[in-house]
Amino acid sequence: MEIVVTGRHTQVKQRFRDVVESKMNRVTTIAPDAERAQIVLTHEGNPSQADTAKRVEITVIAGRTVVRAEASSADEFSALDMALDKLTLRLRRTRDRRKDHRRGYTNPVPVDLGVVTPEPEVEEAEEEPNNSPAAAVASDLGPGESVEVQVGDTPIVIRRKLHIAEPMTIDEALYEMELIGHDFFLFVNKETNRPSVVYHRHGWSYGVFEIDTPENVKKAGE
Repeated sequence: MEIVVTGRHTQVKQRFRDVVESKMNRVTTIAPDAERAQIVLTHEGNPSQADTAKRVEITVIAGRTVVRAEASSADEFSALDMALDKLTLRLRRTRDRRKDHRRGYTNPVPVDLGVVTPEPEVEEAEEEPNNSPAAAVASDLGPGESVEVQVGDTPIVIRRKLHIAEPMTIDEALYEMELIGHDFFLFVNKETNRPSVVYHRHGWSYGVFEIDTPENVKKAGE
């Protein structure tokens, strides 16, 4: 498995790289088909956030499956341990779901998010000419490409990225949301062909938003 370690607003020390290398065997034990692991270490410079100054994000790509986890702590090593705990739990869920599929249950086809690359630094956006919200959506993007623009002299940053994904059911979207560890997931509903969002409410309760235009709704009712 290829292991890539990068830093955001911080330099990655060799000791941290060595620890990552030694601990990633937990991933290959659960997911022997894992091809790539992207570990991003971020440093928060705000002194008031010292307890969570170090954030570790781990993304594992195994075939068409992408699993993510992240955690924050006062130091990078404890943040790494917590992120790995979350990641291995999600990898086990994925493995168990595959086993259920072999027993006759339906297994959704995960979305292929392509090769994961480190996000660009916010400072790079300052070089963009004519910074404005419109500049963030002015140009066409290819699959996996992204653009990030800082609005004038404000701290507001707008980031836009294009993902190519096949339409899926709500159940498949919930499964994908659990894999990446987010509270929401954007998808195209296979049954309605509408852009939709599933989101976590509380406990085991979830919600779904669907978006459509008045013209399309009117045509559907005719």
